[in-house]
Amino acid sequence: MTLTIAPRVRTLVLLLLAAACALLAGAGPASAHAAVTGSDPGQGAVVDKAPARISLTFSEQVALSDDSLRVLDPEGKRVDTGKPSNVSGTTYAVPLHSGLPDGTYTVAYQVVSADSHPVAGAYTFSIGAPSKTSVSVSGQSADDGLVGWLYGFGRYVSYAGFTVMAGGAAFVLACWRRGAGVRPVQRFVVSGWVALTAATLALLLLRGSFTGSGKAADIFDLSLLGQVLQTKTGAALVSRLLLLAAAALFIAVLFGAYARPSPSTTLTDGASRRQPDPEEDTQEKRDLTFGLSIGGVVVAAGLAASWAMSEHASVGLQASIAMPVDVLHLLAVAAWLGGLGALLVALHRAPADTPVDRPAVRRFSQVAFGSVLVLIATGTYQSWRQLGSWSAFTDTRYGQLLLAKIGLVVVMVGVAWISRRWTGRLAETAPAEAAAVRAKERVGAGAETAGDADITATGDGDAPAEGDSDLGTDEHPGTERAAQLARQQAARDAARQKRMRDADPNRFGLRRSVLAEAGIAVVLLAVTTVLTQTEPGRTEQEAKAASSSSASASSGTGASGALTLNMPFDTGGEDGKGIVTIDLDPARVGDNEMHVFVERPNGRAFDIPEVKVEFTLKAKDIGPLPVVPDHIATGHWSANGVQIPMAGDWQVDVTVRTSDIDEVTVSKNAQIG
Repeated sequence: MTLTIAPRVRTLVLLLLAAACALLAGAGPASAHAAVTGSDPGQGAVVDKAPARISLTFSEQVALSDDSLRVLDPEGKRVDTGKPSNVSGTTYAVPLHSGLPDGTYTVAYQVVSADSHPVAGAYTFSIGAPSKTSVSVSGQSADDGLVGWLYGFGRYVSYAGFTVMAGGAAFVLACWRRGAGVRPVQRFVVSGWVALTAATLALLLLRGSFTGSGKAADIFDLSLLGQVLQTKTGAALVSRLLLLAAAALFIAVLFGAYARPSPSTTLTDGASRRQPDPEEDTQEKRDLTFGLSIGGVVVAAGLAASWAMSEHASVGLQASIAMPVDVLHLLAVAAWLGGLGALLVALHRAPADTPVDRPAVRRFSQVAFGSVLVLIATGTYQSWRQLGSWSAFTDTRYGQLLLAKIGLVVVMVGVAWISRRWTGRLAETAPAEAAAVRAKERVGAGAETAGDADITATGDGDAPAEGDSDLGTDEHPGTERAAQLARQQAARDAARQKRMRDADPNRFGLRRSVLAEAGIAVVLLAVTTVLTQTEPGRTEQEAKAASSSSASASSGTGASGALTLNMPFDTGGEDGKGIVTIDLDPARVGDNEMHVFVERPNGRAFDIPEVKVEFTLKAKDIGPLPVVPDHIATGHWSANGVQIPMAGDWQVDVTVRTSDIDEVTVSKNAQIG
């Protein structure tokens, strides 16, 4: 069976994808799902001796490649040796050359988190004292380039395709069986299958470059494709393709044997019988419906599991519960939004002899209501799992997107309530009115046909004249006239079908409200897919807490017995932005040596007119104790004999002046002693 996509159906599918892309364009690069929670040496730390290795600790397990961890000297040359390895839990390390000289070193990392998303970034530490470096410390991620954009687009297309295909098929089986024989509905479901299949193939090709170099030239690298097939994400994509083959068979049966009436059979008494209408409830139809329903649910659940087993739900808290919940969530989304799209297509494009009746709309209303209940239950669990606290709703990007999604759901449910009212008003007499319209059209068409017959018989009007080759030939008399009459009849049929669809004003109101629902659903689907590429709020907050803990821990004695504090500043003037680093050694009660380093945001040291430091122990009402360090070198000040009278939580205030009038004081607390 060959199916071509009607313009209006194609427009609806493209609208789903275009809106997702528009939201993608305004979303910016997605945050990584595994965050760096600690490092040794720490970010911005100054150590006395060269470390034997560097290590990074992530919020979850990550996948490594040979170049996942790189350490570059001030000239940009690599100083790491061997391959990175997992040393314990979520901590990964790479060994360094021995005897590294003093200076600022850059640590660059690019790994793949357990939920399939690439994580990239960089930071610096110094041996002896900070120095100039030719290495840029800005993290480079595949999310930022062409490959990242294409991969994100492919994800949106795959979600939209699954929703259209699964939801449209569910609408036919559960709500409007007669729709199995309606071409526009068939095209709608098939377009979803085509979109999902194409997107899955594209994601397989893009995956290697997306998690690696990010270069478009590597998209068709077969060696990278082989590596992708050995990963969890690659296995999920291949499984999705196999399930799509089963889905193709399901669609063929649904729109083939299920929709096609069987030939009439002759009984012993000479009478004939036909296969019942799809809406008629016979044992044969019930058996076929039951088989298709079971098969469809299994295939749809398998497709949904291909996302759940490779993304957010597969890692983190209660993964064994989260994955089935995620499958239910995806199925509910498809049943609601995909069914809504199929209903919209049916209301606008269904032929006049098979209109969407009130029972079908009522059944979909019940399915949608059940889907909303499932979404509320599963969404509540997912929100708790991914956020962990009320503050994450407003303090994290994931929480903010989730609030937007909840708002859209509320609005959509409100519009659905309006649609439900239109359904209640849908006139039961609409079929009778449609029959009256058809009868009226037949009378008019009969009169026109009679007139055409008179014209042909008498030779008047547009009958071909002798010798007029444009209107026919001796071999094919009246060919052009017949074609003209056929076009006129087709135009009359199209106009009649439209008038029949619009015969009930309540049906017209229902079409408008469903269209409004579909418009909101487009945005809702886009927000949902963006959420899948955003770092969960719980992870983001845990990473921030771990980073704060690491900064506090640095106040104790580390490998060098020093306290290191990094404080960004902005005086507001020209060249007023930078980072001031306080290095207090040994950070204990008594005499201490203090070094102050001032760097630009890009890590380059620079001089400023003045820098002052004060220590205050508010709990004991001690201080402020001022310290004015001496200028040693570019961006480097030092002071000896800095007295810390007792242990406690000291507030360190640093006053930075970048010009005669531009000055700012930044503060940070640290445990000293």
